[in-house]
Amino acid sequence: MGKLIIEGPAKLTGSVKISGSKNSALPIFAATLLCDERVVLENVPDLMDIHTMIEILSASGCTISFNGGVATIDPPTRPNTEVPYELVRKMRASFNVLGPLAAKFGKACVSLPGGCSIGVRPVDYHLEGLQRLGFSTTIEHGIVTAQLQKKVDEVIISLPFPSVGATEHIMTTAAILNGTHTVIENAAMEPEIEDLALFLNKTGCRVLGAGTRRIEIFGIGRAHGCTHRIIPDRIEAGTYIIAVAATMGNALIENLDVSHLISFFDVLESTGVNLSRLSQDKVMVSMDQRPNGVKIQVTPYPGFPTDLQPQIIAFLSKAQGTSTVTETVFKSRFQHVDELRRLGAKIEVNDGTAIIYGVDQISGTQVSATDLRAAAALVIAGLMAKGTTVVNDVDQIFRGYENLVEKLSNLSAVIEYQQ
Repeated sequence: MGKLIIEGPAKLTGSVKISGSKNSALPIFAATLLCDERVVLENVPDLMDIHTMIEILSASGCTISFNGGVATIDPPTRPNTEVPYELVRKMRASFNVLGPLAAKFGKACVSLPGGCSIGVRPVDYHLEGLQRLGFSTTIEHGIVTAQLQKKVDEVIISLPFPSVGATEHIMTTAAILNGTHTVIENAAMEPEIEDLALFLNKTGCRVLGAGTRRIEIFGIGRAHGCTHRIIPDRIEAGTYIIAVAATMGNALIENLDVSHLISFFDVLESTGVNLSRLSQDKVMVSMDQRPNGVKIQVTPYPGFPTDLQPQIIAFLSKAQGTSTVTETVFKSRFQHVDELRRLGAKIEVNDGTAIIYGVDQISGTQVSATDLRAAAALVIAGLMAKGTTVVNDVDQIFRGYENLVEKLSNLSAVIEYQQ
């Protein structure tokens, strides 16, 4: 695993362009398995997770080219519905190929997923949803097999929690079950869900209500090809906004969608960050003082995003006064806290809430990244800290941030990657 060496304290200035959304691209890649014709996806970020998904689709028989942010996907002539463990173990989103493969070809076998260690994320909701859609599911030796057993005319699937992955998986699978009317209650509302629905509708599927808690899917017999542009990555945008504010910098954030970050903007502005919305896709960020302490509750969209929780905790480590961050999505997602303490942050964690006592200064040292967003938090902390910070085991950050070193360097950061 590589490491990032960061010299601080930095003051980020300039401009940065946000890439396409990883969390939107991955389920859309999985959904291309439904299509009988070529699909072209634009604004695809060049990330480790994207390349893993390309390998999975290739292993399933698809022919794929990926260059300059454009992925061209041709359907398999000789499909393979058994996805190997060595690919699925790399990321959780890969599990979402199970339903589409089984819906299209009758049966599929996919290993239980891997990904970031941010807490327990069982696939129960996924499997229960597939069963309600008429599939039998079995788990043996770590491999999940789904087989279409019966046609279901009407089904209502009420999720106990608005799981993004389960919503995407059920929605995609149901889209090609001809004659089946599916309703997902308590569905996830994230922008990535809306983007997936837009893609599915472009292929001829019929999905209504995406972006609300109730989604209806009217299954069709086949899906055709289309061209689709992936939405901007709101988590990448939020990360750079926090980084600029944390270093008391001044920078233009381009190619984002401000409507996807309203709750996040509200929190940032309450800490004292200046956010000038120049247009729907451009925001000027500036900060000239230590942030004010705040209370944040992390909740499903449209609330404050769990994928920005580690970064905001790093930012608040130098706030004036005390802040609290309560995590309701992944209650154990605080592995970054111990590493932030090594830099001099004063943070306690108690029953899903981080209590952050703001300090005047944090100092560079050796830290280790435990997951993708924790790595981003440690990079932000390194930019804030006095002296040299070395973030070890950092390669997982490239699962979610395209051209990270180049983008930060262009913002005047002194940062170097070493293997």
